Amino acid sequence: MAKASRAYVCQACGAVSARWAGQCAACGEWNSIAEEAAATSGPGPLVAIRGGKGRPARFETLQAATLDAPRLPTGIAEFDRVTGGGLVPGSAVLVGGDPGIGKSTLLLQVAARLALAGAPVVYLSGEEATAQVRMRAERLGLSQAPVALGTETNLANIIATLGAGPAPALVVIDSVQTLWSEGIEAAPGTISQLRGCASALVSYAKTRGPTLILVGHVTKDGQIAGPKVIEHMVDTVLYFEGQSGHQFRILRAVKNRFGPTDEIGVFEMRHNGLQEVENPSALFLSDRDHGAPGTAVFAGMEGTRPILVEIQALVAPSTLGTPRRAVVGSDPNRLSMLIAVLEARCGVRLAGHDVYLNVAGGLRLSEPAADLAAAAALLSSVADRPAPPDTVYFGEVSLTGAIRSVGHMDQRLKEAAKLGFTRAVVPAACDRDRQTPDITLTPLTELGDLVALFGLSATD
Repeated sequence: MAKASRAYVCQACGAVSARWAGQCAACGEWNSIAEEAAATSGPGPLVAIRGGKGRPARFETLQAATLDAPRLPTGIAEFDRVTGGGLVPGSAVLVGGDPGIGKSTLLLQVAARLALAGAPVVYLSGEEATAQVRMRAERLGLSQAPVALGTETNLANIIATLGAGPAPALVVIDSVQTLWSEGIEAAPGTISQLRGCASALVSYAKTRGPTLILVGHVTKDGQIAGPKVIEHMVDTVLYFEGQSGHQFRILRAVKNRFGPTDEIGVFEMRHNGLQEVENPSALFLSDRDHGAPGTAVFAGMEGTRPILVEIQALVAPSTLGTPRRAVVGSDPNRLSMLIAVLEARCGVRLAGHDVYLNVAGGLRLSEPAADLAAAAALLSSVADRPAPPDTVYFGEVSLTGAIRSVGHMDQRLKEAAKLGFTRAVVPAACDRDRQTPDITLTPLTELGDLVALFGLSATD
């Protein structure tokens, strides 16, 4: 009997190697390579090239009429906003997030809302017993929802059960890392099992029409385990973000074939579950200290939603040979760039200081327009002078010290005016485009103009 071939697969990126190694050569992850059975090869490529098998493909023109994808609203406005208006029948959705962030709570609320609306819903939990799920549903006040609850992890049993009767409207698998197939010689959670189980479930959803939601664990880097294997198979990828010390949770779309990406939904964790936040800006600014130096309000955009958030900075003399740079909620590389521009272009000396930057409320910012607000917070801390409490900031800072324009100026200013702000520090190019009567604009062309606003000079 021929010996089954084996392969060594990285559980972080899916790279295959011929022998075991302590470090993956593709992604650099340590102790992530596991031995698995080699994938069986299909028919040789020459068979298709020579003909004899297969059939001609049918082509269509770009002028054919296309209907919008049907939607299944869940009744949770923030969830529907992120998915593009509701769940699409036959689609596959992947939800990832840190352990304990509230993924199971959110999906149980979504499943219960749909079930109470009359849609057949199946919830399969591979990590918790049915009693645990019932206790959570009772705490959330959803115990009366007619959700079909199960704890099966065998892929064959799941497919057989789902195919035995009419297809449900929604199938939730919590989580995909617990599933296993008898035909795959690997432990549950490995790349081979993830690829096989996810492919079979997605194929079932495309064939029978239910919406499939898969819950995925994340690695220590915050990425869904086996990202390139799972994310390429599904239609929508959602990340559930937040910090343990904050009650706010952010549901963010990073991939959506049926709607916009970079859209977010804001939730607040309470004793009775996740509650929608209709006005995130007011909530993020509710605990703002108006008279403290080192703070500035940023008028940002998350997808189509304008959000105002406070950026906090602390600049303190350092006793270390290499001053400390710490960032929470933003890109550390952007902070390093801002410090370099302030020193090289504006003469603000920060080389001998520890610099700390924090985005209040647990929100994560990736927009370059936050540069101007972060610089204002840094300068406010250096000068020990509070920024005006009625002013918002937005603009991108270049390496030359110039302040570049950003988009969605009207939405940013309208949100600021709605919350009582009367002034905005903006790039000069934005000021030329439009004047907003509700807010007084302070246009800036370079970062040195912002330094002058805080009373600093090149010798500071």
